[in-house]
Amino acid sequence: MRIGIAGIAGRMGRLLAEEVTAAGATLAGGTVRPGSDKAPPPGAALLPDAAALFAASDVVIDFTHAEEAAPHAALATAAGKGLVLGSSGLNAAQERAVAEAAQRAPIVYAANFSPGVNLVLALAERMAAALPAAQYDAEIVEMHHRQKVDAPSGTAIAMGRAVAAGRGTTLEEAGKESGRDGHTGPRATGAIGFAALRGGQVVGEHTLLFAGATEHIALTHRSFDRRAYATGAVRAALWLQGRLPGLYGMQDVLGIR
Repeated sequence: MRIGIAGIAGRMGRLLAEEVTAAGATLAGGTVRPGSDKAPPPGAALLPDAAALFAASDVVIDFTHAEEAAPHAALATAAGKGLVLGSSGLNAAQERAVAEAAQRAPIVYAANFSPGVNLVLALAERMAAALPAAQYDAEIVEMHHRQKVDAPSGTAIAMGRAVAAGRGTTLEEAGKESGRDGHTGPRATGAIGFAALRGGQVVGEHTLLFAGATEHIALTHRSFDRRAYATGAVRAALWLQGRLPGLYGMQDVLGIR
C-alpha cells in the first residue's frame, strides 16, 4: 500500500513517515508548505503539490491545517483515493465539504487518532447517557502546548459532542459554555462547559468532569508522545484499503462503533 503524507517535513509528518515504514507500507512521498525551507525525511520523495501526492498514493494522510481539509478532500474524490484527515479546527463549512467528498471517496476524519482517546470518547457517551444533565454538569478541561492555535481543542469538542450524543442531543442544542469571565450569571442546566489551558510543551491532556451535588466523576486522558497519533493514523490508512466511499471515524477503525 502506498501512503503519502501532506506536510511531511513537519513534526507530525516525520513521525508519520517513520510509522508508515514501520507498518511495512510504502512511503509514496510527501509535500511541504510552499516557501518552506524544511527538508523531508531522508529518502522520502518530495512531490510538487497535493495533486501529485494523491496521484502517487493509495491513501494520503493530512495533519496540516484546517484550510487544506476541503481542497485535499476534493483531490481525494477526483483521484479516487483514500484520505486520513487529522487536521483540527475545521469550521462547519469545511466539515460539510469533507462530508460531501466522502460520498465519492473513503475518508477517515477524526479529532484525535489515539486509540486511548477514542475509547474515552466511547465511554463519555455511555456515561452521559447514564448521568442526567439536570443532575450532573459536564465540564471539559484541556491543556496543550503553547504553539497550538485553536481552542478548545478538536478532541475537547469531540468529547462535548460525545456527551451531547449520550444525552440525545447535539452540542449546539445543549449549549457550549467557554471563556467564562466576569459576571456571567449562573451556569445553564444541560450546557457543556469548556476550559482551555495553554503552556509549555504539553502534548495533550483532556479531562471530562461530571459534577453532581453529591459526587464528581472524572475521565482523563494524557498524551505523552505524538507518536500515538501517528501510529493510529497509519492504522487508519491501512484500514481504508478496499473500503467503499464514506465518512469514517477512528472508532470505526478500532471496531468499537
